[in-house]
Amino acid sequence: MPSTTQTRIVVLGVGNILLTDEGVGVRAIEALGRQYDLPPEVTLLDGGTSAMEMLDDLAHADLLIIADCVRAGLPPGSLIRLADDEVPALMKLKMSPHQIGLSDVLATLVLAGESPKRIVVHGVEPASLATDMRLTPTVEQSLPRLVEALAQELRMAGVALVPRLPAEAAV
Repeated sequence: MPSTTQTRIVVLGVGNILLTDEGVGVRAIEALGRQYDLPPEVTLLDGGTSAMEMLDDLAHADLLIIADCVRAGLPPGSLIRLADDEVPALMKLKMSPHQIGLSDVLATLVLAGESPKRIVVHGVEPASLATDMRLTPTVEQSLPRLVEALAQELRMAGVALVPRLPAEAAV
């Protein structure tokens, strides 16, 4: 008998939009939502700098895709992808100013037996974390590639993405 349970995917954008490139994860999920009509099994979540408030939203997800600014020692604007067993190693290195909250959330989900089945992080190396609501030009140029990486991750998970018409995407 086929399963009647639907796959649940959460695309989580995290970061502080008040600190230039730190907000790239939030900007990425905003752009993803403008560019594609997403099916009901995909939830876009602006996590900002939230932490424990996200527990219920992330619990028991089949796939958690995180978009974030990640300091990995690469040239600014470089993209990085980490998946599954690579993600805990990311959390051991403090690569993002709000990371403590996110690692606490993920650890709490593990302890509660509610951890997402798979976790993938798509990040961009920041050029600046100065106070400003705009991304730096370097990271702004990387934003379309980050959005496409998130879309490709969804496609690899079997999600049929429907591009919005240009007039719809501008809204």
